[in-house]
Amino acid sequence: MKPIWIVDDDQSIRFVLEKALLRENLPTRSFTSPGEVLAALETAAEADAPQLLVSDIRMPGGSGLELLEQVKRKLPGLPVIIMTAFSDLDSAVSAFQGGAFEYLAKPFDLTKAVELIRRAVKEGQREEVAEEHMADAPEMLGQAPAMQDVFRAIGRLSQSMVTVMITGESGSGKELVARALHKHSPRANGPFVAINTAAIPKDLLESELFGHERGAFTGAQTLRRGRFEQADGGTLFLDEIGDMPFDLQTRLLRVLSDGHFYRVGGHSAVKANVRVIAATHQDLEQRVKDGAFREDLFHRLNVIRLRLPPLRERREDVFMLARHFLQQSARQLGVEPKRISDAALQQLSHFNFPGNVRQLENICHWLTVMAPAQVIEPKDLPPEVFDATPQWGNAVVAAGTAGPAQTEQPALVERASALHPPGASTRVGTEPGEQALLPWESGLEAEALALLTAGGGDVWDVLTRRFESRLIQAALANTHGRRIEAAHKLGIGRNTITRKIQELNLE
Repeated sequence: MKPIWIVDDDQSIRFVLEKALLRENLPTRSFTSPGEVLAALETAAEADAPQLLVSDIRMPGGSGLELLEQVKRKLPGLPVIIMTAFSDLDSAVSAFQGGAFEYLAKPFDLTKAVELIRRAVKEGQREEVAEEHMADAPEMLGQAPAMQDVFRAIGRLSQSMVTVMITGESGSGKELVARALHKHSPRANGPFVAINTAAIPKDLLESELFGHERGAFTGAQTLRRGRFEQADGGTLFLDEIGDMPFDLQTRLLRVLSDGHFYRVGGHSAVKANVRVIAATHQDLEQRVKDGAFREDLFHRLNVIRLRLPPLRERREDVFMLARHFLQQSARQLGVEPKRISDAALQQLSHFNFPGNVRQLENICHWLTVMAPAQVIEPKDLPPEVFDATPQWGNAVVAAGTAGPAQTEQPALVERASALHPPGASTRVGTEPGEQALLPWESGLEAEALALLTAGGGDVWDVLTRRFESRLIQAALANTHGRRIEAAHKLGIGRNTITRKIQELNLE
């Protein structure tokens, strides 16, 4: 484990921290001046480099603030805790603009100091893992013309600092595009910070974005840097921007206009040099017309719009992506990668993927665990994929079950229209006043008769499972994956849809 570096001219402070951290099995290395730290950084091997720096603010031979600035130039991701006497709190607060993780007021409670150090270490490890994942992640995959357009756009924007709006359905890979824009920009050495504005409660989102001062609200025991400060010098990705509360949109517009903002409970403006990339699956123009999104913020974000196509518009990429995700899942699980037959790939390519690339990735993970053989055949595919291609002879599953994120294949639609003209009865000998069957009802009846004739003892369970699976998938496609809204539209409870999704393996 990498050591925690402590720099303080007071020998008693160093001694107390060293002993307390040693009891927590945290290695340390101590210094008496900023000059010693900088000299050690020049010669330190990778294993001896610090995972955290704890520095006093006033020392003979240099300032902790100056040390912070120089260390951040060499190791921008290194968490730094500044120690200070109460009379130096103003200086300590200003250190946050230089990238300090937190301050530790002297005299300090030793237990709280160790707790703060542990929190800073964990934060540093999270950022380090995120950076490793970003470095190891492959370039975006796609040979379809629609994806080639996306790649060209990323290339054109590579040297630009312009704000970008990424639009696309849920699961289509908007964050991956944002990371690519960051990776190929002049800010690539700076942090990439992502936040999903729809996933954080409204009351907490303001603090997440802009940070808060100590005592700003109940539970705010220390000063906290928000995402804008964490992304200083890099890129901030605001996912699902269309769901941002209206009052916070005003604050965001101010930051985009002049780069300044105030922490919650703060009175001093903080400046952040951040490139903002936003993303949404919603129609923001319509949100503006509905009064749910500020028009001035829309125009500020919509400088360059980059549309990411859904997977059904790039079916030729399904083969490449499936093989990639199978390899990836095998590495994660530590097993031999499974191969997928051409017939199974063809079956996959006929699926509409309402969950887009994310759904394909989940399917490949499921196959890695659940497929019985090393070669995946069509029969091994999960129910939602296996049932996607009509199994009922000339009958076609109703196009009406498809949500807005799903489009029936033209050949199937034409076939359904030819077999069952709109308004025509599909039941022979329909009596006057008797309701005519729709195509999907006719298909269901035919399938039921076939299973009953074959002597199946579980016809009810088999058909109910398939029916519920398609119904829930259609509702989730219609609501872009929002379960509570889907349950409401179906007329069932939230717990019911959650249980059904688990039972039907629709995760």
